[in-house]
Amino acid sequence: MSGREPDSGRQVLRIVGFIVFLVVALAFYFLLLGRIAIDLMGSGKPAAIAMGVGVLILPILGVWVVATSIRAALAHQHLARRIHDEGLELDTSDLPHRPSGRLEKAAADELFERVKKEYEADPDNWRTNYRAARAYDYAGDRTRAREVMRRAVELERAERNPSS
Repeated sequence: MSGREPDSGRQVLRIVGFIVFLVVALAFYFLLLGRIAIDLMGSGKPAAIAMGVGVLILPILGVWVVATSIRAALAHQHLARRIHDEGLELDTSDLPHRPSGRLEKAAADELFERVKKEYEADPDNWRTNYRAARAYDYAGDRTRAREVMRRAVELERAERNPSS
């Protein structure tokens, strides 16, 4: 066991704790908004009713955003764990990094080109999609990274549940 593992475990606990705090705070906020919306709609005044409906939509959208974000994060974490267990993580340890920790642009682009070839050779494999999504992220293209990661999640789910 390396000396960094306990620090990593503490970091994970801190992140999970922060996420739990945010979800609880958002739940309180959504409940408060819901109560305000019901009070507005209960006033009987047309303008207040319209505002109440509008305010009620906010917590509904908020719950949907939080739920889908958490579900996506858990799915991505599941893929990351499987990729790690299979020894297929992208190794960036020997690539040049900026002081911020991000990869140097040229190194990220080179990594992306290498991973893109793997992806093009097997585009229906969740592993190559996952690796391509990570390479997109390293290259700074977050939109494509999310798009390809969603596809990786779908492909992995189909592999686990072939009857679905």
